[in-house]
Amino acid sequence: MTATQPEVAPDSRPTAPSPLRRLLPGPPGAGPCGSTLLRHLVLAVLAGTAVVLLTNQLPPYQNLQVARVCAFLCVTAGYTVLVGLNGQLSLGHGALMATGAYTVALVQQGFEERAVQGRWILPLSLLLAAAVTAVAGLVIGLAAARLRGPYLAGVTLAVATLVPAITTIFTDVFNGEQGLRFPMETPPAFLGAYFQPERWLAWVALLAALLTMLLMANLVRSRFGRSLRAVRDDEVAARLAGIHVARNQVLAFVVSAACAGLGGGVYAVLTATVAPGKFSLDLSLFLLMAIVIGGLGSLAGAVWGAVLLVALQDLPSLITETFTLPSGLAQRLEGNLALAVFGLILIVVMLVAPGGLQGAARTLTARLRPGRPATRR
Repeated sequence: MTATQPEVAPDSRPTAPSPLRRLLPGPPGAGPCGSTLLRHLVLAVLAGTAVVLLTNQLPPYQNLQVARVCAFLCVTAGYTVLVGLNGQLSLGHGALMATGAYTVALVQQGFEERAVQGRWILPLSLLLAAAVTAVAGLVIGLAAARLRGPYLAGVTLAVATLVPAITTIFTDVFNGEQGLRFPMETPPAFLGAYFQPERWLAWVALLAALLTMLLMANLVRSRFGRSLRAVRDDEVAARLAGIHVARNQVLAFVVSAACAGLGGGVYAVLTATVAPGKFSLDLSLFLLMAIVIGGLGSLAGAVWGAVLLVALQDLPSLITETFTLPSGLAQRLEGNLALAVFGLILIVVMLVAPGGLQGAARTLTARLRPGRPATRR
């Protein structure tokens, strides 16, 4: 009795992947449009086009708010990778933003003193801001590689207080509390003489935010991103699987620091000035609460967090402009209201939606989706 060979359909034979499929990551049978990189590129182009069209309709102040959201998005995206993806708690990202901001200010001032001009100066300044802050993140990451939980938070908290102190000690370089001023970026001549500078700044910040989100989105889906999640979930199991835990944690700190430096550099460009008072410990706390409220571990949650940061920081001035308040009360609101409201929102969100705003939005979308199977009681 002879065994019969199973018949193979003619179209079931494996086909060689196309050149585009070999270049772009993704499931083998998904095709080019299913590629992770290509999908993220398409989403970035669509989001950038929508924001550019929006800035064409907004007045100057609202364009500056859009630019601030984009600057903070650079920071919250990298911060989400560190805290949400890798499980490391940092309270010093405000200081890392300051590192990037002062790098941009010093580079811009140096070019101005030497009468060097060119459109390449701003990209170079922002690139150096990310690189210098990445080196600072490497130092912090190496020092904190053996620390966990509150001990790691304590080290980064010391960094958050050390960097502003350095700017006041070396006043010859950083000009103390008054900070540094440098030339503001102006729109290119081909945009016209009456093009809004605020709109141009919003475009610059938007480009930085889109590049950051594109890189972080692909990092999350990469092998390195899977290693970061494995370290976060169980360090012992990750070691047994052959993952170098300390190296992954240090690299996560470097990536997050580079994003914070880029965001800090963009934030400095928006006002053409940088001072230690802009990067206090409160900013580090705001950043942490923003990514928790937005949705820890989700890049979409980082977008929610960046929007909240700008909206709540403008809340005290909005209240004082709307209502006639005594000067003493207005000053106290200016310093404490945003942090109090942020804390209250954090408590409410953690009680109502532990997954943050993005988790709540995902749950609501799933419930409203047509054809959703009925849940069993």
